[in-house]
Amino acid sequence: MKRRLLYTIILLFLSNIQLGAQTDSLLSKFSYELDYRFRTEQDWDSKKSDGTFREDRTRLRYRLRTGVTFKNEWYSLGFRIRTGDQNKQQDPQLTLGKGFEEFGTLPIGFEKIYFQGLHSDFKYWLGKNSYSFEKNNELFWSDNVFPEGVFIEHKFKPTNQLIENITLRGSHYILSSNGKSILKDAYFQGIQSTIQFKNERFKLFPAFYVLKNIPNIPDGNHSFDIDYSIIHLGAKLKAIKSKYLFIDFDIYQNIEDYRTNENISDTFSEEQTGYSIGVQYGALKQTKDFKFKITYTVLQKYAALDYMAQNDWARWDYSSFNSPDGRLTNFKGIEFVFGYNITKNMNITAKYYNVEQIIRTGEFEETGQRIRFDLNVKM
Repeated sequence: MKRRLLYTIILLFLSNIQLGAQTDSLLSKFSYELDYRFRTEQDWDSKKSDGTFREDRTRLRYRLRTGVTFKNEWYSLGFRIRTGDQNKQQDPQLTLGKGFEEFGTLPIGFEKIYFQGLHSDFKYWLGKNSYSFEKNNELFWSDNVFPEGVFIEHKFKPTNQLIENITLRGSHYILSSNGKSILKDAYFQGIQSTIQFKNERFKLFPAFYVLKNIPNIPDGNHSFDIDYSIIHLGAKLKAIKSKYLFIDFDIYQNIEDYRTNENISDTFSEEQTGYSIGVQYGALKQTKDFKFKITYTVLQKYAALDYMAQNDWARWDYSSFNSPDGRLTNFKGIEFVFGYNITKNMNITAKYYNVEQIIRTGEFEETGQRIRFDLNVKM
């Protein structure tokens, strides 16, 4: 009896060891992320199209994001949630004291839910995930807008001694489904080639984007649908091999013909070009690192879809059409950025914007100035 009891105890002990090893092996496949931002923001000199000025505005804002990823041998599953108004995809920040009752609960939603596969140099994802095309900034597509759809990518190394690698990308993103055939949805299709040259000094990424059946105004208040066919040429150069000195530029050209579109005035029918150029020194990688960047841009009305692009540069939005989304095309301006790493995972960033409208939509051109100070913490 004592021997049988001893065998039982040994078997239970070995089983617990095996179960513990299996649990540890499973947990090692999960990764966790968490980041927090606190922002102080001041707006002034924001003129409306009727010539009056918006009230100067000071806001204290914050954002929290957290997510989990499970990685197996050839695939991964992931999700991430964030604070933010779910009707305002461009802006996950919440303003202290605004719109959520006295010390009430906060809105939270999923920004990513996806399945991703990886086979050798071929990658794809299905679901809702990050915008996966190469870009230098958020002037064409905001980092806070997470598309839904299908994305594929293939990387290969050519025999050419000048080129390090080439990456080909393609997507079908669905902006809104209308319950009919897939080609009648509002959708975005894109193809892009990223060419990385030797020594990683120069990167070139031409692309072609097609947007079909797109409402001219977001959130159900549109009066007509519009198509975009945009050629994009982007590039980034490391100007000095031993220094973090970068120069980047982007050119956007919409080749759709709007001259016969009765919904678009002659004033805007050929406003289809955009470009930006940026110069950056430094990079936020280690403790006490800093960076400085200046970007100048001119973005005509139909060079991008304004309510999927960034809404950082000015206060212009579709509030007069009962939508909180930004309308950041038809402007030119400049952005100054300074960042400093307090630790490897904590930095402070200051940004200044000065913008003005290219073509006025009323009697006067809209303008705006804004400054921001961010504290960013990441785990």
